[in-house]
Amino acid sequence: MDINQITYFLHLAETLNFTEAARRSGVAQPSLTKSIRKLEEELGGPLLYRDGKDSRLTALGREIQVEFMRIESGLMNVRELAENSVRGRKRVLSIGVASTIAPNAFAGFIRHVLSQLPSVELNVHTLAADEGAAEVLSGKYDACILPTVPKENFKLAVQPLFRERYLLAFAKGHALSRFDEIPAKEMANEPFVDRLACEFHSQIIAHFMDRDILMYPRFSSEREDWVQHIVASGNAVCIMPERSCTVAGIDARPVAKMDLSREVVLVTVSGNGTPSELRQITGMAAAYQW
Repeated sequence: MDINQITYFLHLAETLNFTEAARRSGVAQPSLTKSIRKLEEELGGPLLYRDGKDSRLTALGREIQVEFMRIESGLMNVRELAENSVRGRKRVLSIGVASTIAPNAFAGFIRHVLSQLPSVELNVHTLAADEGAAEVLSGKYDACILPTVPKENFKLAVQPLFRERYLLAFAKGHALSRFDEIPAKEMANEPFVDRLACEFHSQIIAHFMDRDILMYPRFSSEREDWVQHIVASGNAVCIMPERSCTVAGIDARPVAKMDLSREVVLVTVSGNGTPSELRQITGMAAAYQW
């Protein structure tokens, strides 16, 4: 197996077309086809179902694609590290963050990281609803900050950051602010905003249904900023993580007998293939006073 075979297969897995994969790889189609067949012989099974225009990856092909993407990402890290060292440039790390995680808790930590690692540049991206730990394995992101612990995988390193409760949020000065703990029945009289991106959306609905309390949303959105502005205006209430408020004018209290919380974690690829700077950041996260 050589690096060219990895590149050829990744192009083929992306296009599912030998002609296009060969063009992207800069080789003749017979050469690419021969290389893929040799790779299949070495791995002991077919990587692609060859069915004319309906070619598709086999189960082995899908697994190999993920591993080859990791290898390609590692090679890119090596090249970037060498170029940065020779030219005195910074190491750029891409971090995906779930849309429901607010920046409030991270400002101090990022300031600490940048002060300790002057050669590091951080690019933060918002994860799509269907993205998560798989994007770390594929090499799309160097790390992800997620609101729940991903499914156990020996290829992943998971560093817990902090745990936060789900509270009832409302505008400052709202009548509910007189309670230290909001009785669930008091919520039934309030217009409710539904956070569609919430990881515990179904559990929250079930909690109130079990108590014969039906919360009828007057407004729903996947956008956290829209939800919070509606709440801050005094027009509605919502359930949200206690550290997620980014809009001024919002207060929050726990709901009686609602014991829901989430654990925010930093996820990276395990092993020595992880950039040394990222391993340092993980160590800082473990020691940081969240």
